[in-house]
Amino acid sequence: MRRLQWIGMAIAFSAVGLAFSEAFLHGSAPGQWKGDAMGLAAGMFWGLTTVAIRSTRVATVVAEKALFYQLGVTAAVCPLLSLALGESWGFDYSGLAWGAVFLQTAVGAFASYLAWMWMLRHYPATQMATFTFLTPLFALVFGVLLLDEPLTTQLVLALVGVASGIVLVSRR
Repeated sequence: MRRLQWIGMAIAFSAVGLAFSEAFLHGSAPGQWKGDAMGLAAGMFWGLTTVAIRSTRVATVVAEKALFYQLGVTAAVCPLLSLALGESWGFDYSGLAWGAVFLQTAVGAFASYLAWMWMLRHYPATQMATFTFLTPLFALVFGVLLLDEPLTTQLVLALVGVASGIVLVSRR
């Protein structure tokens, strides 16, 4: 990566830190940090997946096959992890809950990952990796939109910072 791209990565990374520092600086509801941590973990693991795919032979595998392996391993491991954690397995869900599961399966776990795998084969990893910085910020934005959390100046600045970082990394 060129110097300007590294600067863009640093700006985007710092902006994500800025977004999540608000809860620590101004206090937050009990347990809010758990959601923040999950949003950060999602971005981190997405970035690690990108690096793993681009730096191994998986990069040469067709997108559908790579997706099949990822979802297959996840489908096998998650129930075992759930059992190990002692979670209950009730299936008495509302129509809205089943709709959410379908949406996550069809869009979140299938269509979006299939598109992501295809893009990883056709675009430089550095340009793609910066978009993973958006994942935790989407979590915060959806908190504002769906959970009526406040839209703060700090969150807006973080979004601008991530966007600026993406622009710098993507410049040729």
